[in-house]
Amino acid sequence: QAHLEESGGGLVQAGGSLRLSCAASGRTVGSYSMGWFRQTPGKESELIAGIGWSHGNAYYADSVKGRFTISRDNAKNMLYLQMSSLKFEDTAVYYCAAKVSGLYYTPPYDYWGRGTQVTVSS
Repeated sequence: QAHLEESGGGLVQAGGSLRLSCAASGRTVGSYSMGWFRQTPGKESELIAGIGWSHGNAYYADSVKGRFTISRDNAKNMLYLQMSSLKFEDTAVYYCAAKVSGLYYTPPYDYWGRGTQVTVSS
């Protein structure tokens, strides 16, 4: 089992930056792959970034590549998403997720947080 809680969302101007955090709890969460999804009304959630348990491997969707950076601190059971050069179309609810096994760069994921809203004003 894993419990995930996001924080750091909010309102930011286009071109600005924001960092999302995800606090994870659970006995073996450090061995899980972790990822960030986002969802806008009427659309399916999209995996935008994923990272393996060993830090070194990361996946980014084309829509965020070069602007977003995913990282994790296993000692603190924390996951981060540094977002830069934000665009209006980045506006969405962002979800932290964990995957017990399998490839970190593909859904499905097993555990989800409740989400945090990111709004980018144009």
